[in-house]
Amino acid sequence: MTGLLSFRAVGRTRAEARARVFSPKPFSFASPMIPRFLAAALLTSLTLALAASPAVAEEVGSVNTHFRLTGSDRVVVEAYDDPLVAGITCYVSRARTGGVKGTLGLAEDPTEASIACRQVGPLRFTGSLKQQTDVFSERMSLIFKTLHVVRIVDKARNTLVYLTYSDRIVNGSPKNSVTAVPVPASMPIPVK
Repeated sequence: MTGLLSFRAVGRTRAEARARVFSPKPFSFASPMIPRFLAAALLTSLTLALAASPAVAEEVGSVNTHFRLTGSDRVVVEAYDDPLVAGITCYVSRARTGGVKGTLGLAEDPTEASIACRQVGPLRFTGSLKQQTDVFSERMSLIFKTLHVVRIVDKARNTLVYLTYSDRIVNGSPKNSVTAVPVPASMPIPVK
């Protein structure tokens, strides 16, 4: 009886108090669960992006194009060694966004890129090559844009063709660049 009296003393019956305690609260974007969920999703996407990214390219050089106190916009030249063809290096130049977002890796880099692949040593194939395959890829924004370098085998001319382009989750960019490395006729390209 004392429990019933204490509820009535504050103006509520036991049934009203129980309904208030056990009823679900209305959804609100101000809920502390939303920031926690977003932080968990961001952490998961960053972990997957870092785990799925290939070996980092070697930066050969860069030039500043737009000065900012928090980090300048630059054009960088990176070298990628073909993993299945020893003796071939591809040089890719592309724009990198500076500033706070660029420094944190949150900025979306422009889609323009240029490529030049050259024979830098004796050619040696470490295995059979696919007719067309994505050789390198590097993220140009946190999760939306990726730069690709594709190797295409031109069997008729015994030549390796390298194409660079960028894509997005929704749509890609028609901006691209192409280069070719002829292989001596005495060394046929092994194609799968």
